[in-house]
Amino acid sequence: MTDIRSVCVYCGSGRGTDPVFSEAAEVLGRELARAGLGLVYGGGNVGLMGTLARSVLTHGGHVTGVIPEFLKSRERLLDDVQETIVVPDMHTRKRLMFERADAFVALPGGIGTLEELVEQMTWAQLGQHKKPILILSVKGFWRPLLELFAHMRQLGFIRPGLELNYLVAEKPEEVVPMLLAAGRRLPETSPEQAALIEQRF
Repeated sequence: MTDIRSVCVYCGSGRGTDPVFSEAAEVLGRELARAGLGLVYGGGNVGLMGTLARSVLTHGGHVTGVIPEFLKSRERLLDDVQETIVVPDMHTRKRLMFERADAFVALPGGIGTLEELVEQMTWAQLGQHKKPILILSVKGFWRPLLELFAHMRQLGFIRPGLELNYLVAEKPEEVVPMLLAAGRRLPETSPEQAALIEQRF
């Protein structure tokens, strides 16, 4: 049985064009804090990242930010978080975010958010970890990606035995209950799997 204690959230350093994205980040931050789940995120004070982290803090939650040195000025480090880890590069950032989290959530975002999400899905697909992965498709944001996954299955590029295991929520209020339920169903990542994950960096 895996207890979910901290959640890594991938999301945009921009806000997007629809206020509903920021509203979802605000609600998700509140729900994480109320459930006593720590937030692990990219460390910035801009866009959805900043909205999410400030919401967790406002509602009494714990935030760990992991940010590369070269992004400190661009993404404006959020000084109020309980823990900030400045790392030399993106690879180290992603490794630490993986190590610190028991589950992963993708809010709307850009190429970086997509890359982080797909990397976790790939390694789960290959059996290297069993941490829950949830796609928060606010206002259908991730629908084109989900359609692409279906297209890949149809054409035989996602094959039986290599299925993608992920959860999809449309409302931020659904995220915490879904993650906690998934955590109760999944075994721990083995030490051997954890070592293999670290080697990829």
